[in-house]
Amino acid sequence: MSDETGASAPRDDDPLHGVTLRMMVERLSERLGWEGLAEKVPVRCFENDPSVDSSLKFLRRTPWAREKVELLYLYTFHPKKARELAVKRRRGAGRPGRD
Repeated sequence: MSDETGASAPRDDDPLHGVTLRMMVERLSERLGWEGLAEKVPVRCFENDPSVDSSLKFLRRTPWAREKVELLYLYTFHPKKARELAVKRRRGAGRPGRD
């Protein structure tokens, strides 16, 4: 059954829906390698003896790094959606209190 309110529409449009942080780290490390990942997001968990588990531990406790990984995932696997998100963020930046 479909929801008449259209509540399911945002999920269909969200490329991160259903993608876990583990899946992001695994796919990015497969595509870019740990060295490439460390170049894009310079944090120790990608630079020194990297592993998925150590990366997840760090990223779950470090919101700014997690956001960078999420954005890198979008730019790597869903570039069109990433550009749309960047435009929306730029439009909203510098306008506190506005919707």
